[in-house]
Amino acid sequence: MFDFKRMICVAAAAAMACSLFGCADNAERGFRGTPSDTEAKIPEIHTLPPATASENPDETFEVSVPDDEGVNQLPDEGGAPETEPFVTEPPEPAAPPTTVSDVFVELATDTKQPHDYQSLDAESHGYGQGVHFDELNRPRGAVEFNNGYSEYNATAINRTEEKVINLTFDQGYENGFTGKILDTLKEKGVKATFFVVGDYAERQPELVRRMIDEGHTVGSHSVNHYSMPELSVEEATEEIMGLHEYMLKNFGIQMNLFRPPKGEYSERSLAITGDLGYKTVLWSFAYADWDTDNQPDPDTALQKLIDRAHPGAIYLLHSVSETNASILGDFIDAMLAEGYSFGCDFS
Repeated sequence: MFDFKRMICVAAAAAMACSLFGCADNAERGFRGTPSDTEAKIPEIHTLPPATASENPDETFEVSVPDDEGVNQLPDEGGAPETEPFVTEPPEPAAPPTTVSDVFVELATDTKQPHDYQSLDAESHGYGQGVHFDELNRPRGAVEFNNGYSEYNATAINRTEEKVINLTFDQGYENGFTGKILDTLKEKGVKATFFVVGDYAERQPELVRRMIDEGHTVGSHSVNHYSMPELSVEEATEEIMGLHEYMLKNFGIQMNLFRPPKGEYSERSLAITGDLGYKTVLWSFAYADWDTDNQPDPDTALQKLIDRAHPGAIYLLHSVSETNASILGDFIDAMLAEGYSFGCDFS
């Protein structure tokens, strides 16, 4: 485990230096899950390899938005470009951090200071995109989430009116369909984002390596799949940085995307995630695909995925779903025929 107190000390030292020397700055009606029995038995937060996680949510709820509530187009995040310092020779590229301690030093010496977590709301919220849509077929719940929480580097729908879809898959456990999903994505030339929990990364290294080698993005779904708002600052940090360190050590990648387990968040948990250099990625489409014993009809599911398409869409799909594996190719073809493209960037 990394030394959380050391991180705090480094951050405090950086803050003092700045002050002295002048630094610059689920379904269609919503989605929620519950931990599996194996998760509930875990007595304490720990780092890999002891993690045992599973993602098989079986509870849903609705986040509703008033019918007459307006939906505003989110502003572009821009600004004047920074002035490059004059140098006589091209500078040597900085070596990437190789340990969690290096990551914390990099974060602590950044111009952006961490939030005061004690002043932030710790109330837990369960996210769902809702059942009301705007004129672009975008779920208002997703747009409203962006309006309320973008300051914490969190998003539920991309800020664009272009016809672009981001495919994301939650990897709670392996059910034998991820290989077929990867085959389809390779055949269609589409890249996706896979959010893995610690147990999946440990038990399925070949599939994780294939995701990376075939150009997909691997994001974090936490070490143990605990509800982030229920954790202390130290525990929440360990859930993110424990898997960060494991992936850096074993796969050589630095993740920077995080999907909170069960879609549960608080203002404080979003701030912690953002301060650790991660972007919280929720979704603007999800449906009841996670119950392996009650899979949706493929034709009905395919039509639902097509009907809910919208600009900037972030689709949440579960790789444990046999239906998803069987309809993925047809869905991609249908969207391409309608002028959509697929991406992995989140704004």
